[in-house]
Amino acid sequence: MLGLVGVWVGSTFVLFVVSMYALAWWSRGRIESAEDFMVAGRRLGFGFTTATVFATWFGAGTLLTASEEVREHGLHKAALDPWGAGACLVIVGLFYARPLYRMGLLTLPDFFARRFGPRSEVVSACLMVPSYFGWIAAQFVALAGLLDVFLGLDPVYGIALVAVVGAGYTFLGGMWSVTVTDAAQVTLLILGLLVLSGHVLATLGEGDWALGWARFLSESDPERLRWMPAGDEAVAAWVAAMAAGALGNVPGQDLMQRVFSARSAAVAQWGCVTAGVAYIGVGMLPLWLALSLRVVGVEESGLGLAVLAKSLMTPPGAVLFTVVMMSAILSTIDSAILSPASVLSENVLRRLDLRTSSLALTRASVVVVTGVSLVFAYSGEDAYAMLEVAYELLLVALLAPLTLGLFTPWGSGASAMASMISGTACWLLHVMLGWDLLFEPWLRPAQIWMPVGIFSAVLGVATYIAVAFVVPRRTSLS
Repeated sequence: MLGLVGVWVGSTFVLFVVSMYALAWWSRGRIESAEDFMVAGRRLGFGFTTATVFATWFGAGTLLTASEEVREHGLHKAALDPWGAGACLVIVGLFYARPLYRMGLLTLPDFFARRFGPRSEVVSACLMVPSYFGWIAAQFVALAGLLDVFLGLDPVYGIALVAVVGAGYTFLGGMWSVTVTDAAQVTLLILGLLVLSGHVLATLGEGDWALGWARFLSESDPERLRWMPAGDEAVAAWVAAMAAGALGNVPGQDLMQRVFSARSAAVAQWGCVTAGVAYIGVGMLPLWLALSLRVVGVEESGLGLAVLAKSLMTPPGAVLFTVVMMSAILSTIDSAILSPASVLSENVLRRLDLRTSSLALTRASVVVVTGVSLVFAYSGEDAYAMLEVAYELLLVALLAPLTLGLFTPWGSGASAMASMISGTACWLLHVMLGWDLLFEPWLRPAQIWMPVGIFSAVLGVATYIAVAFVVPRRTSLS
């Protein structure tokens, strides 16, 4: 039998989903072309751009996966998310947003097509699309876990329900519905985190926030508050996670799709920078809440923030926070589905001459991406591992050719292909062998701790430059 909180959560969640679908149906009327569906007609202002960039990433990774890692191991586990991910938004805003926006692209592989040729476009798309499956699956699993905690819904059914809900309103309104719902969800998210944080401080300090903070500091294990771990090998892992977060999603379609949707280059740039700063700031709240669990006396593992809200807050407060977490994850799900679907339709399926409109291909791709991600969700993989793999694949495969191709005159299609293949092959070999460090069986005993993701990315840079000296550039950005 569901308790009072469960009944309220279930009812509120249904109302929330109905509201999101109403917004998506309204957005559907603004969709006349594939450009409208994929980049909202390039009409997003600063507020919408900032909100949708922020909401795209602030989901299960920050609220649940990263917070659980921090609760278990300490603050240094925030290197991947939110510190690395937030830094990525700032980096893209400062360096990549303006030049890429001015090219008038729909997808990031369009850049590879224009700069390096059609072969590089297809290869970059085929590398990019699979990188999203694990990330989407992690969101499915996390939201299904929340439904299990509050509604007792078996995750087997919860995962399927979440997939249908998230894919449904993405299918209806594309980037327009994603943006409008993101704006609503971000407002709920920040409000809910502030309410729960204030409630926990008041609980710790018996009504006094200052005393609550002082108690938290005095009763917390100092080792868990270290922002960087001790030991050379642990620091190497920390650097690898930070690099994956800060650089891995620079060549990500989900972020660049928001850059391309802005109404101007300036909006694209400062929307990313503002969202990045906000992401790091707001992202510290769930980490602090996770660290406060032991001080408060909540020792349950898994979905700790949900358990915290259910244990300490009044039923209305618990309902509010639960819906906040659900909305944050849904805002990531819709964006994560739309991004690879856009690449799949625009840069792969469109080349097959299927005699179908681009808009229909994109909507069909939404269904395909959702289906494959469901398979990943049911595979039982660890959510944090799926997130890290998603970031690292883009880091090792696409960062080098994107950056060197955008900012230097060096390199042709051969350079890009060699870079993508060498970086991916080196990284994939280590992943298949279960090695986190470069040639781990031989270099680890010698105390050489080189993260394989960083080495593979550097290998991609070196390969690109080496081939650029042999094969002259034949393509241009014009």
